[in-house]
Amino acid sequence: MPNLKVPIINIDQAIAYKKRILNSLEPDNSFQPLMTLYLTAETKPELIKKAKECEDLAAIKMYPAGATTHSSHGIREIRQADVVFEMMQKVDMPLSIHGEVVDDNVDIFDREKVFIDRILLPLTKRYPSLRIVLEHLTTREAVDFIRESPAHIAGTITVHHLLLNRNDLLVGGIKPHHYCLPIVKTEEDRLCLLEAATSGNSKFFLGTDSAPHLQTDKEDNSGNAGIYSAPVAMPLCIELFAKADRLDRIEGFCSVFGADFYGLSKNHQRLKFVSRETEIPGKYPSGDQWVVPLMAGKTASWCLDEGEN
Repeated sequence: MPNLKVPIINIDQAIAYKKRILNSLEPDNSFQPLMTLYLTAETKPELIKKAKECEDLAAIKMYPAGATTHSSHGIREIRQADVVFEMMQKVDMPLSIHGEVVDDNVDIFDREKVFIDRILLPLTKRYPSLRIVLEHLTTREAVDFIRESPAHIAGTITVHHLLLNRNDLLVGGIKPHHYCLPIVKTEEDRLCLLEAATSGNSKFFLGTDSAPHLQTDKEDNSGNAGIYSAPVAMPLCIELFAKADRLDRIEGFCSVFGADFYGLSKNHQRLKFVSRETEIPGKYPSGDQWVVPLMAGKTASWCLDEGEN
């Protein structure tokens, strides 16, 4: 994700950010991040052509201004970016979208479905072959939109939106570590997302949207939106697929469909998980502070078999 405090808006910044990530890893860690550029009103078509030729870059990310954390540099009027979308369609550069309207007159629980009707549908009609990923789906309407769209339009689903509904956020007191944007929705929406994720439909694939905000920033009076799921995403996802009796479909959702959509090589390494109850840590160190993971202190039914690579 390119929405750092200083947004990643050009290729040099993206490459420098990738190097920072790689330099922070242990020597035997083979993780290779895929970089994206932050779409702004100043983004030029020439940058898109260069980005398409850069093997480090996988997509352009669009944030409506004010929609989520560090989105103030985002797009305020969708037509501002028409020349960019035209070039993206021409060179087949994927557009990754945080799909919410920013409108005080629209209820926060309706902002995704209003975005689809007001912004996304007209965009797909203007650029009928533009490859689009609607990120972190949260509603039945979003699932229906992806199902009914052509093959070059897909959607990601997070583990936390598969696990949580708005009762988990609000009942019995506000849970700041369950607060994210797009905000978690109803139980009906959650079940619809779960059905889509476990369906085997290649238009739906995992996108964790993991956000390691510091505990102090999450528990502040105006806590940051975002859920830290990276350390627990896979075991929790496996648990959901196992309960749905669809474990045979989890590899496609987590490892295959996304790579195929972006035209990327599939990973050769494999992970082995075993059915074993494991307590999720209450927090992880981050410098001299802490970050709290999804389902902190709870028990996961699956864990990584450390003996396998």
